[in-house]
Order: sequence, then C-alpha cells, then structure tokens
Amino acid sequence: MAEHLKEIGEEPLEGIGGWLWLVALGIVASPLRIIFLIFPLYSEIFKDGSWEILTSSGTEAYHPMWAPIILAEMTINGALVLTWIFVGFLFFLKKAVFPKFYIGILLFTLVFIIIDAMAVKIIFPNDPIFDPDTTKELVRTLVACLIWIPYILISKRVQATFVKEL
Repeated sequence: MAEHLKEIGEEPLEGIGGWLWLVALGIVASPLRIIFLIFPLYSEIFKDGSWEILTSSGTEAYHPMWAPIILAEMTINGALVLTWIFVGFLFFLKKAVFPKFYIGILLFTLVFIIIDAMAVKIIFPNDPIFDPDTTKELVRTLVACLIWIPYILISKRVQATFVKEL
C-alpha cells in the first residue's frame, strides 16, 4: 500500500505524522500541566493552614465535605498524571489499545470536571456551579473531546499507526 502511495506522490498514512503531532503534544503536556498547575495548589493548602481551617469543625470555613472533596481531587489528579504517562507510552509505542485509552481519559476528565463542580456546589449552594476557572477547564476539555475523539475514531492514519499488540 505504501509503495502505491509513493507512486502517486502521497505520503503513507502510517506513523506519527499529520495531526497526530498535535495529539502527541497534548499527551506530553497534560501530565505536566497537572503537575505544574494543579499540584502546587494542593501543596499550598497544607502549607498555609487552609486544610485545618477548612476541615476543622468550629471554624468559619468548615464544611464536612471539604476533606473528602480535596482528598478525592488530589487522588484523581494523581491518577490522571499516571494515566496520561501510560497513555503516552501506548502512543509512542504505537499500541493498538491507544485509541481506547486516549478516548477514555478524555471522557473521564470531562466527567470529573462536572462531578467535581457539583461536589463543590454542595459547599457553596448560592454560587454558580461553574466558576470562571472551572468553566474554562470544562470548555477546554469539551473542545478537546469534540475534536480529538472523532479524529481518533475515523482517521486512517490512526488506524494504520496503532496496530502493535501489548
């Protein structure tokens, strides 16, 4: 097939090329983004005394849901970093299961943002469910899903590239 394409002057559609370079960039950037943007927020919560204020009954900011929400966010974001690294290995090793894992992590991230916002809404019932930062993350993730999931599902390059078994 590749020889036929060369004869008519077209590039073979296998391998990491074309739009897959943008997918690769997103895969590499995602765990780094979580590590450098999200984890420092958690670190600060414990350093500046916020954890005690939010999770100790009798303080003005206390709510019984703070501890489970913060701990769940930390755990899930840690798992997302590890999963993105795993997805990166699948991508660069061109494993056949890559498309499923990639689509799965995109959809999981979208659902996580929504569920996390609903959980925080329990603490702040009078605030909008999506603050500006959450809205920005939701829109960013939704756009990524709307662009990359169809691409992964219909791209001939994706089908020709990710063929190696585990």
